[in-house]
Amino acid sequence: MTPTLEQVQAIIGLSLPSITYSYTERDVCLYALGVGAPSDWLEQSELQFVYELSTLGFKTLPSFATLFPGKLIDILLTGRIGEIEFNPLMVVHGEQVLRFKGLLPTSGTIHCQPVISAVYDKGSGMVIVVDTPCYDASGIELVFNQSTMFIRGMGGFGGDRGPSGEITTMLEREPDFSQTDYIQPNQALLYRLSGDVNPLHADPQMAAFAGFDRPILHGLSTFGFATRITLKKLCNNDPARLKGIRARFSKHVFPGETLVTDLWHLSDGHYGFTCKVAERNELVLSQGQIEIS
Repeated sequence: MTPTLEQVQAIIGLSLPSITYSYTERDVCLYALGVGAPSDWLEQSELQFVYELSTLGFKTLPSFATLFPGKLIDILLTGRIGEIEFNPLMVVHGEQVLRFKGLLPTSGTIHCQPVISAVYDKGSGMVIVVDTPCYDASGIELVFNQSTMFIRGMGGFGGDRGPSGEITTMLEREPDFSQTDYIQPNQALLYRLSGDVNPLHADPQMAAFAGFDRPILHGLSTFGFATRITLKKLCNNDPARLKGIRARFSKHVFPGETLVTDLWHLSDGHYGFTCKVAERNELVLSQGQIEIS
């Protein structure tokens, strides 16, 4: 049922239940493995993300921060925000943004306060933007998360369409850098150990129910692949140099496929990127943007 404009306006600025996320060094290692690290386990700059005794010092992959507000899925699964009711099966992840304020610790407790910052009417669906600043135990903000959720069939309520965010210049020329990664057949089963246990990513029967001929990879695992690849190329695997990364989820990835990440230099410290599946020649991450120091 299409919500009224008044119902939509009532949830803009709404603070959602706070989230506390605690993790250990083992969780950091599991996550890194879930996004394809290390690409070369004999290289110390790669090993530092999966081995706590690395000679370069154990470090957390920056995209690990996407796990901090992961409990937002519990809110979406209720099928209700404010006075708006929806079918949770119609919710897909639209975009993801990370802006880093400091290095992520290799273990600790993170406190998150999600707030609905905007709601857009895309006609075919409703876009809900959730801003989530994430703080360490002492109250220092480490990272800003922004998640955009698209609810299919909930558009047409008469709201603002929102920004397009298009980046066209980088697709008008050949990429400055391209890397190919193979997605292991068990990649989704490995990534789900980081907390997203949606059966769509593990159970062939549930995948078929959702319209896929086999389980698909988590979108945030693909996002992690892109972060890891660009971190190596642009920052020599130094997490302190990555200031921000964002991307739009365009298509799904099947485990066992080949991921191609293309990278364009846009201006000083700013780059654009896309990820596509080689076998289908389809973009799976689009409108990618990276800021480095």
